[in-house]
Amino acid sequence: MFHRREYRERPEYWEGVRDQVSVAMGIGAWGLMTGVAMVQSGLSVLEAVLMTLIVYAGSAQLAAVPMIAAGAPLWVILAAAFCVNLRFVVFSAHLRPYLMHLPRWERLTKGYLTGDLTYVFFARRYARPGETPEELAQQQAYLMGNCAMNYIAWMGASLAGIALANAIPVAWGLGFAGILALLGVLCSLASSKLRMVSAGVAGAAAVAAWALPLKLNILVAIASAVAICLVLEKLRPDAPGAHHV
Repeated sequence: MFHRREYRERPEYWEGVRDQVSVAMGIGAWGLMTGVAMVQSGLSVLEAVLMTLIVYAGSAQLAAVPMIAAGAPLWVILAAAFCVNLRFVVFSAHLRPYLMHLPRWERLTKGYLTGDLTYVFFARRYARPGETPEELAQQQAYLMGNCAMNYIAWMGASLAGIALANAIPVAWGLGFAGILALLGVLCSLASSKLRMVSAGVAGAAAVAAWALPLKLNILVAIASAVAICLVLEKLRPDAPGAHHV
């Protein structure tokens, strides 16, 4: 049986690292901006560090921080973070057959470490779960290499942003840099017409609902995108249960 401590001895581990390195700059820019934003929004350094280490979800942190600064009720903050992270339910369902042979604690650990682009790279490389212990070991080595690089890039940049938050002038435009980083991630994930429609609907809804208090336009954007995608998915000619004329 393959031992977990030997992941780094496999070439697949380093292939995963190299793949993730290609997007590490964008992840780092996003993490740096998130670290700065948390402190400049009123969180203490300790609170920002704990949020980074525990939550480890940039989109959820960025959704929650302005609500925390605005004094939004806890349930609104939790609802926004929950909605933003719903995509990980889909990721988990897809990765389940790849990980079910592992102990529960290891499945939970890898679920925590898996990010958006980690999932994208892994799903693109492995279309189906391995059928032998050797194939499963190769897949886990690649996943862990990917996760390790993603974790280092995010945590290093985010903690640097927290440490430098009070020394970096807002005029440097780190918020705009963060938006560019997010746009880069968004473009890399917009790989189908449905995803492009989802992004367009979410953006339009967020702008249309901008005047809502407590940043509730974020929830409106998420709900609108999910609703329109569910309708379009059901209307597709090849969708299960679709009516053909």
